[in-house]
Amino acid sequence: MKKLAFFETKPYDRAYFDKLNKNYEITYFEEKLNHHTAKITEGFDAVCAFVNSNVNEMAINRMYERGVKILALRSAGFSNVDLNAALGKIPVVRVPAYSPHAVAEHALALLMALNRKIYRAYIRTRDFNFNIAGLTGVDLYGKTVGVIGTGKIGRIFINICNGLGMKVLAYDPYPDNSIDAEYTDLDYLLSNSDVISLHCPLTSDTYHIIGTDAFAKIKKGAIIINTSRGALIDSEALLYALNHGNIRGAALDVYEEEADFFYEDMSDKIITDDTLALLVSRPNVLITSHQGFLTEEALENIADVTLKNLDEFFEGKPLTNEVKAAKK
Repeated sequence: MKKLAFFETKPYDRAYFDKLNKNYEITYFEEKLNHHTAKITEGFDAVCAFVNSNVNEMAINRMYERGVKILALRSAGFSNVDLNAALGKIPVVRVPAYSPHAVAEHALALLMALNRKIYRAYIRTRDFNFNIAGLTGVDLYGKTVGVIGTGKIGRIFINICNGLGMKVLAYDPYPDNSIDAEYTDLDYLLSNSDVISLHCPLTSDTYHIIGTDAFAKIKKGAIIINTSRGALIDSEALLYALNHGNIRGAALDVYEEEADFFYEDMSDKIITDDTLALLVSRPNVLITSHQGFLTEEALENIADVTLKNLDEFFEGKPLTNEVKAAKK
């Protein structure tokens, strides 16, 4: 059997991979894959990593030198991998669509919870405080939602918002005219949306797409939702906008410096990231730790597609879900 080194292991990962695996001897590591831990890939045919691994050039080279033949990402995003370094050495495959419904539904859950302050009400009633002062939200019906990115997840989120009776504006460099939304330029979307939800990949073009300039254009009182990639938002600019009352609130399932914190129990540690600590402390900010994908269906799909990606490679078949560096 081929040997697979599996990084960033959590109990929910192992349950589904053990359930579906038939062809691989899997060794599970809790550590993230990086240029340090790449040293332990000696003797493994394949490596599997997740979103908070940092697969830079040094990590690629160390895996290649140790005989690793393929890197399988169990995620859709691949911005954490140096694809240029991997080119010609180690093919990289991913899971492009494990469950777009899971992420879109989580975006809705964040929006509803933030708007109606469900998270604050829950804490109050746990303490038998049944006062509802300060928990006022707004009707979403009739409001305008701006969706940045209309891929699979964005399209599902648009359908959900249409079902709520919201007007939908959309921005994407590659419009899909079959979508029930009005495509606009980014500036118009920012200045006319009551809710802005991010559903685009992280690229050089989308890095800090919501930054200081964008916050200056965003409609006062808007809500920001991000279930895509943390670095789409400039966190310091977001904090400034919150502190000055420029936006109603923010709900984030991702954070640009999340790798050192998310998926870990940090409750007994000092959070050294001052921006994250300040965001968590704000009453109009709701943060979940990159759990948008976390449904039973998505976990099974991730395991299934990841194992099939590996099967294709070791059986000499074309790689359906390979990602490569863009041609220069």
